[in-house]
Amino acid sequence: DHCPMIHIPGFTFPVVEYLLEDVIEKLRQVYTPEKTDRRLHWRKGFMQGHVSRPEKEEKEEIYRQQWPGYLRQLQGRYSASTIDALEMMDDDKVDLDLIAALIRHIVLEEEDGAILVFLPGWDNISTLHEILMSQVMFKSDRFIIIPLHSLMPTVNQTQVFKKTPPGVRKIVIATNIAETSITIDDVVFVIDGGKIKETHFDTQNNISTMAAEWVSKANAKQRKGRAGRVQPGHCYHLYNGLRASLLDDYQLPEILRTPLEELCLQIKILKLGGIAYFLSKLMDPPSRDAVMLAINHLMELNALDRQEELTPLGVHLARLPVEPHIGKMILFGALFCCLDPVLTIAASLSFKDPFVIPLGKEKIADARRKELSKNSKSDHLTVVNAFTGWEEARSCGFRNEKDYCWEYFLSSNTMQMLHNMKGQFAEHLLAAGFVNSRNPKDPKSNTNSGNEKLLKAVICAGLYPKVAKIRPSFSKKRKMVKVCTKTDGSVNIHPKSVNVEETEFHYNWLVYHLKMRTS
Repeated sequence: DHCPMIHIPGFTFPVVEYLLEDVIEKLRQVYTPEKTDRRLHWRKGFMQGHVSRPEKEEKEEIYRQQWPGYLRQLQGRYSASTIDALEMMDDDKVDLDLIAALIRHIVLEEEDGAILVFLPGWDNISTLHEILMSQVMFKSDRFIIIPLHSLMPTVNQTQVFKKTPPGVRKIVIATNIAETSITIDDVVFVIDGGKIKETHFDTQNNISTMAAEWVSKANAKQRKGRAGRVQPGHCYHLYNGLRASLLDDYQLPEILRTPLEELCLQIKILKLGGIAYFLSKLMDPPSRDAVMLAINHLMELNALDRQEELTPLGVHLARLPVEPHIGKMILFGALFCCLDPVLTIAASLSFKDPFVIPLGKEKIADARRKELSKNSKSDHLTVVNAFTGWEEARSCGFRNEKDYCWEYFLSSNTMQMLHNMKGQFAEHLLAAGFVNSRNPKDPKSNTNSGNEKLLKAVICAGLYPKVAKIRPSFSKKRKMVKVCTKTDGSVNIHPKSVNVEETEFHYNWLVYHLKMRTS
């Protein structure tokens, strides 16, 4: 009760904030929004599940009811054209044309200083980049436009921290990574697109969903703070005042929007008691449905018995720092002596895909990825082939490694992280007695590593029951296949998969790690 507190004030300059109505008022001579029927959009939102949580639906209902009154409040303070524009706009859409017009306005009318634009995802970032580069003004050497995203090569993104020469303006287009993870000192103007990509786990349908959600008030405050680090700044929030008043205070805690299997295993290995009881005592307890779904999954995986106690398999899975299906795949890789490639796959699934996508080179990058697949028709084995090539290039020196990553659109930093993770996994297996060496390439643990059919069987054994059925399609437009899962019916292969345009398979099943519904 008498704990001392130390407060260290941060030093920032004042930041002027603008709402959507202010932005439209500034741009009314040069920007006209696309006409839309707001009522149709609201109905579409419910039909497509854009607002799925009860508290979200409640706020959307409040928004609809208060919207006419809010517009009346703006009369006299804003022009009729601005109010008409607000009425026409699709409230849920990230308006990239508006953002491009605002950037142009800042460049022509405001003082010098870098511009930081917050957008929810890769598609928005790449499209805005195309819009800007299609304008003659932004093609000049007076501008440096830097997309900032995990799919972009790191070497391109290092420019974000460099000071620009006099007369050159930096424009950074980023996701929420630029809110807190990095600091760009020379930013004076922030454009807050108002959206953030969030992953939620739908317990009713047993599927992860990724959609652009409204930012929280905490997100908005962080974004505003990026503008006042070196001089007084400006922050343009691209949502109206009514929407601003209804934003959540904070993002939904991660424990309420992710699967709970890993956490359940940790509760049992630490002997913290019953899973449901322990989780019910948290500050933000997950729903009982989410807890029971995780417990049932672990029982299906044979990690828990009917009394919710760890099985021998469950003990080993709890000690591996990965999601249980990936852990099971690692154990099979050790048991069937194909350890090294399985650890590569496990590291990639646990961390991230090592491939990057430079803007304007998407088709070349896809072709290089397809080349690395070596007709395996497997994204998992494509990563194995990429990693094997990287190791060979690395053994020939730094220059060879760099050239290899450049040629095949791979992130050198990610490849190094996967290498380190493989070593950590091998350490865990050594401690558990599954292998005799901490070296993932130990010959005794890799006598079957060249057997592609066995590798695919191990992947399937680990990820099961995450399987999908391949069915022929009789489309007259083009030859293709249909992919179906037991619970979802028809699904789409991810556009970056080596199988996305595949028309012939020698088998009837696919195995996957992640199934996600996107908006």
